[in-house]
Amino acid sequence: MPSTCVALAARHKLPAIYEWREIALSGGLMAYGDSFLALFRRVGDYVGRILKGAKPADLPVEQPGRIRLVVNLKTVDALGLTVPPLILARADEVIE
Repeated sequence: MPSTCVALAARHKLPAIYEWREIALSGGLMAYGDSFLALFRRVGDYVGRILKGAKPADLPVEQPGRIRLVVNLKTVDALGLTVPPLILARADEVIE
């Protein structure tokens, strides 16, 4: 599904910000959120706890460990956009 969203946004020249870093790596304009892989690691930990007998209601609600801003400059150029220097300075990762 993410590749479909990226392809549609590119075809219609729409700037779009996504939740996962991996989508920006695959051509999305920007991502602001946790890593998709990190999410699945946390899910696996929860499943492991439940399989060992923990009650789901007793498990804590977790937030992402690290929110990252990723900017894909290839997509910026393809869309004919300019990204303010402040955004690039604050980005955790800039894909060139």
